[in-house]
Amino acid sequence: EMIYLDNAATTLYKPEPVRKAVYEAMGTMGNSGRGAWGPALSASRLVYSVREKAAEFFGAWGGASVAFTGNATEALNIAISGLVKKGNHVITTQAEHNSVLRPLYRKEKEGAELTILPVDKKGNFSLEEMEKAVRENTVAVICTHASNVTGNLFPAEEIGKLCRRHGLLFVLDASQSAGEAMIDMKKMHIDVLCFTGHKGLMGPQGTGGICVDPQVKIPPFKVGGSGILSFDREHPKCMPEALEAGTLNIHGIAGLGAAFDYLKETGLERIIKHENRLGEIFYEKVRKIPGVEVYGDFSLTARTGVVSLNVAGYSSKEAGDLLAQGYEIATRAGVHCAPLIHQALGTEKRGTLRFSFSWFNTEEEIQRAALAVKEIAKEWE
Repeated sequence: EMIYLDNAATTLYKPEPVRKAVYEAMGTMGNSGRGAWGPALSASRLVYSVREKAAEFFGAWGGASVAFTGNATEALNIAISGLVKKGNHVITTQAEHNSVLRPLYRKEKEGAELTILPVDKKGNFSLEEMEKAVRENTVAVICTHASNVTGNLFPAEEIGKLCRRHGLLFVLDASQSAGEAMIDMKKMHIDVLCFTGHKGLMGPQGTGGICVDPQVKIPPFKVGGSGILSFDREHPKCMPEALEAGTLNIHGIAGLGAAFDYLKETGLERIIKHENRLGEIFYEKVRKIPGVEVYGDFSLTARTGVVSLNVAGYSSKEAGDLLAQGYEIATRAGVHCAPLIHQALGTEKRGTLRFSFSWFNTEEEIQRAALAVKEIAKEWE
């Protein structure tokens, strides 16, 4: 039976209520905001309720502050496209995914300025260097909450305080931390939070969102049907319709709502503790294996359930293929769409072999995975 340890890419195993909610929505939900009859109204009520659940989960400003997107990539494009102008300066880090980097590179070509803070050999960046990077024309810090390569969790609250001191916007990519770490936008001074539904939240693929402080105004990224103000030539500017156009993924949103319920009922702290424990067990096993190099800072008290490594004599993809074919263990090999951190870690040519754990993984699976790594490393010797 396959051992699935690629949860940082997507959680394959979803809670039963999530699967059930998607299935039931397919036969009962109409188009939200497009009718005053039963199924359409049911869809509108569902969308409203899931906005409220997301706002509560992330410590946002109520349901109207939450707009749904297809994923975190779309949410980040919305935020960066709308908030960064020609002549603005933005601070980010080498730990970023291309979903942050590529929209910023596009803005740089359009005349914005960009500072990319370096990370050290353990994948951490310096808050002091971040503060030193602030200029007169700096408008925002845009960065990830957790690295999808190292599993390092970055100090969002301290970054938020830094942004407040300098009057900067704080845009947080929560792709790897939503459902993996405690997030409170108000407490952490996060102005814009971009999240995806299919990873730590254990919701369906094709779901995500952007949570926005009401004081921050982001212009529409895409325009079209909104269900309101149809005679206006311009797209509505009020949230959440300002950042949504066209038919929403109602079926996916139904599953996402069930996922929020599941996380709340199960207990997020309990889930985090379980995943971190699996990560610690795996790390302690593999770090002692001759020929295995592990990446990241495991002295951090707060991490996500991610362990990336390489085995001597193999590229990450070769090692990943051996695990898949010989042991039926699913991992992720390569550069994980985060090129700059691989340059910092010295793994740009080999990539890394990433193990990422979920609530549904067991200690027995982790023990078997560590043993498989040991056997692969021994074969090379």
